[in-house]
Amino acid sequence: MPFPPLLWYHISDMELLLVVIIPFIILVFYSIRQVNQYERGVKFRFGKFVSEMMPGWRIVWPVIESWQKVDIRVKAVDVPDQEAITRDNVSARINAVIYYRIQDGPKAIIEVEDYFYAVSQLAQTTMRNVVGEISLDDLLSKRNEVADKIQVIIDKATDPWGIKVESVELKDIILPEEMKRVIARQAEAERERRAIIIRAEGEKAASENIAAAANQLANTTGGLHIRTLQTLSELSADKSNTVVFVTPLEVLRAFESFIKKEPGKA
Repeated sequence: MPFPPLLWYHISDMELLLVVIIPFIILVFYSIRQVNQYERGVKFRFGKFVSEMMPGWRIVWPVIESWQKVDIRVKAVDVPDQEAITRDNVSARINAVIYYRIQDGPKAIIEVEDYFYAVSQLAQTTMRNVVGEISLDDLLSKRNEVADKIQVIIDKATDPWGIKVESVELKDIILPEEMKRVIARQAEAERERRAIIIRAEGEKAASENIAAAANQLANTTGGLHIRTLQTLSELSADKSNTVVFVTPLEVLRAFESFIKKEPGKA
């Protein structure tokens, strides 16, 4: 039995509504993009930058819009070994690690093609240039200052890319074997020099103390006799020693003065 004309038109409107709504719902679900907390999204519409997408669910309409993810977590770039020559013409191989993060997602996508590769190449050239401006002694003894200088230069160069360089750490400084032997000999000579200076300072202090003690004993009546008795007491503790006792000069002078007085009395 055919439907009444009014009911027929009503069902046709419902079908038409479903035909429109269902594809739209499917399109919306297909257009949903998820941006994680540690990410940012860069949205383009008709090839032009529109906005930065914050974490959460976002709509990116197909065909007319596109987007790219940017990870804003701190990244570590392992700079491979670089052959560099110091200011005093010493060859050295240096490697380092760089820690950086994305501060501005749109700049990191728009201003530079591959920021990871760009930062790595910039770090290599900067490290060679900085090492060429300092001597080997400064490179070995002031590693933190050298790393800070490299960090400042790279951070300034990457600022237009929306990148913040957190820190630079020099991992290894590899010298040629000949230079290692030279440094070892230099260190040994430096230790010997310090040992000689310390020994000479000790002898000087000891001689000054001995001179002061001898002066005090000479100016103290009976001081030399007391010191002689103390020495004999220390020697007598070991019975295997043979002690040769020398009469002090003061005793001989006393006898001499006594002998001189005897003829006078006679």
